[in-house]
Amino acid sequence: MSIMSEFRQFAVKGNMIDLAIGIIIGTAFGKIVSSFVQDVIMPPIGLLLGNVDFTDLAVILKPAVGDTPAVTLNYGVFITTIIDFLIIAFVVFMLIKAINMMKRKEEEKPAPPAPSKEEILLTEIRDILKSK
Repeated sequence: MSIMSEFRQFAVKGNMIDLAIGIIIGTAFGKIVSSFVQDVIMPPIGLLLGNVDFTDLAVILKPAVGDTPAVTLNYGVFITTIIDFLIIAFVVFMLIKAINMMKRKEEEKPAPPAPSKEEILLTEIRDILKSK
């Protein structure tokens, strides 16, 4: 089997397509969470802290000189990114918890009862009659 045909077989499998869909949805979800944090959560927090804009929070390591921009440590953006991460991590945790709960329920389903002696005898009689 050639490498191209192996790759084609691999790429067309459901796992590869599921992975691509998961990445696309995950990226979109990340953008939604980032917007939620930046546009909904951080403004009230900044207001509570005295009209602080977290995107402007930075420590100037080296001031701007002429055309050279200042070197800054943007800890406000870092705080916003940490909040993004915590929200996404919590959602993923809840998703995995729900999946594990569904798996446990599926595993806990009792096995169907074994057939009774009468059913086994009737099955044997049926099989004997079929073979004749």
